[in-house]
Amino acid sequence: MRVLRSGAWISVALLVSSTAVALPDASRVLAQATASKSVVQTKESQSAMTPARALDALKEGNKRFRSGTSVQKNLLAKVKATAAGQYPFAVVLSCMDSRVPVETVFDQSFGDLFSIRVAGNVVNVDNLGSLEYATKVIGSKLIVVLGHTSCGAIKGAIDNVKLGNLTELVAKIQPAIAASGSGTSKDHAYVDRVGEENVRHAIKEIREESPVIKEMLDSGAVRMVGAWYDLDSGAVTFYEN
Repeated sequence: MRVLRSGAWISVALLVSSTAVALPDASRVLAQATASKSVVQTKESQSAMTPARALDALKEGNKRFRSGTSVQKNLLAKVKATAAGQYPFAVVLSCMDSRVPVETVFDQSFGDLFSIRVAGNVVNVDNLGSLEYATKVIGSKLIVVLGHTSCGAIKGAIDNVKLGNLTELVAKIQPAIAASGSGTSKDHAYVDRVGEENVRHAIKEIREESPVIKEMLDSGAVRMVGAWYDLDSGAVTFYEN
C-alpha cells in the first residue's frame, strides 16, 4: 500500500509539474493570438465617428503617450489589414520636424490618420488639396493644425532667411511675425508666440482659401482645431476656439 501511495503521489507531482510548464506556454500562445488581432479603422467606424469623438481620441492618445502606456501594436498585422483601403478619422497638418512624429505622439497607427508635413506647418495649394481629399473624398472628421515649440522654420522666418525655395516658404510665416510684435529668434518665448500665431493664421487660411472645407466646417461635418506640441514634455495642447 505504501508503494502504491508513493506511486500515486509521484504521478500527481508529475501531473502538476507538467501543468505548471504547460500553462505559461498556453498563456504565451493566447497573448500572441491576441496581439495578432489588429483593430483598424473601417468605413463603418469612420462613419460612426463624430468630430468631437475624433478630437477625444487624439487627446486620449497623447495622454497615453505621455504616461508611457501607448497601446501595443502588431504593426505588420495592421499593414495587412489596411492594404485594401483606408478610412482615417483625422488629418493633421504639422511641421516636418523629426521630433514630432504625429502617429506616435497621438498613439495612433496605420490607417488612423492622414499626416501632411511641411516645414513650419504652412498652408499652400498642395496641402489644401490634400486636406480636401482627406475630408471630402475619404471622410476624415477632424483637421488639426499642429505647431511645436522651438520651431526652426519660425526662427528662420524671424531671421528673414534667404535660401533657394526656402525663401518663399518662410515668407508664408511673415503674417504671424507681424501679428506678434518685435522680437528675435534667440528669445524662446517670442519664437513660440510667433509659432502659435502661425497655427492660428494657418487655420484662417484654410477656411478662407478652401470653399470645399469651409462648407464642411460650416455644416458641422468636419471640425478644425489648432494644437501645440511641447518638445520637452511630449504634451499636446489643443486650441478649440
